[in-house]
Amino acid sequence: MSLPLTHRNEGRQGMVAAGLALAGVGVLTGRPGLLLASTVPVVLAAHARAATFPSPDLAVERAVSTTTPDREEAVEVTVTVTNEGASTAPDLRFIDGVPTALTVADGTPRHATALRPGESTSFSYAVTAERGHHTFDPLYVVAHDTSGGAARHSEVAVETELECVPPIPPAATLPLRPSAAGITGETVTPEGGAGVAFHTIREYRRGDPLNRIDWHRAARTGDLSTVEYQRERSATVVVVLDAREEGYVASDEHDRTVLERSVEAAGAVYEGRRLVGDRVGVATLSPADCWLAPGTGSGHRARVRSLLATHEALHPLPSDDPFFGVISLSRLRRRLPSDAQVVFCSPLVDDYAARTARRLDAASHPVTVVSPDPTVGTTTGQRLARVERSLRCSTLREAGIPVVDWGDETFQSTVANAVRRWSA
Repeated sequence: MSLPLTHRNEGRQGMVAAGLALAGVGVLTGRPGLLLASTVPVVLAAHARAATFPSPDLAVERAVSTTTPDREEAVEVTVTVTNEGASTAPDLRFIDGVPTALTVADGTPRHATALRPGESTSFSYAVTAERGHHTFDPLYVVAHDTSGGAARHSEVAVETELECVPPIPPAATLPLRPSAAGITGETVTPEGGAGVAFHTIREYRRGDPLNRIDWHRAARTGDLSTVEYQRERSATVVVVLDAREEGYVASDEHDRTVLERSVEAAGAVYEGRRLVGDRVGVATLSPADCWLAPGTGSGHRARVRSLLATHEALHPLPSDDPFFGVISLSRLRRRLPSDAQVVFCSPLVDDYAARTARRLDAASHPVTVVSPDPTVGTTTGQRLARVERSLRCSTLREAGIPVVDWGDETFQSTVANAVRRWSA
């Protein structure tokens, strides 16, 4: 809709018809009272037709109780409208532009009033903060004239933004594939060198560190030899979130979407890998391009937190843009470092997700799937979806791809239980 626009109340045409009908009856029956009465609706309709479209001069301010709320915090919004024109605005109606991803928790964003010149009015309501960057839309205004027959629709832009950046969740110690010999969070190379796990014994070379000389062997044989250990290095991990429209499913309308749970899982996995010194990156399969190369350090951690909270690819509501699966997966594979492992966060509600996990795994990127379960309901559709999803999980496990099936427990507990099962 292009604004501003104007319209007249076409219902007044019925008044003209009624007046003409009364006049006709008055003529046929010879009753002057009906003829006189017939002039009233005609006069009112003519007045409405002659009315000019109002054009109020309004100044609008919007104040919020905080611009950086915590998740699920109630944010009070107060809108103040002032008539800066020289004439009275007899009938004003407002609808504030609440961001689409936020819900009104208290009050209403609608208001109606009349304003004399210089007069102001205010109305308030509260919204519940959600993860992400949220921009308010303009205030929608409908101004009617005194007769109600002419109206002007317009918008008044007021720049107001909220940004909710939740903290990174507590770490979840998800092991990699394969986990190092007794050391979670590092990968083992086939070469010998410095480390803690025994690799081999070789002949002493000048310059070898004294702490790696096998002194017991030297005492027995008189020959110097050097102990080689398995070399260990930090792993490279990329957490990939399924942020297609299929990733926005939920068990019911009041539950969190799977994407919200995937964002939580991604943060917990990142924190767990960071604490053991791994290089961790983040990517999405989504209409919007999203890629953060693996890295370390406090600056990288801040970038991960901001991306998970505010990137458009992870918006709380699904995008209307199309998703091209083949292109998105090819782009991801080109970006992945050759030694990267993948943690794929997906509800596995369709074959594309399972196929993606297998293709990445076949491309020498060992995959672990973290799958928030949206099929916990009891409807027929949910039961069918649960069976189909269970088959996908089984197929991936049979292919050697671990699946962490996340139900009602905390993510950290789910991961701990999964690790115990894998180690049994």
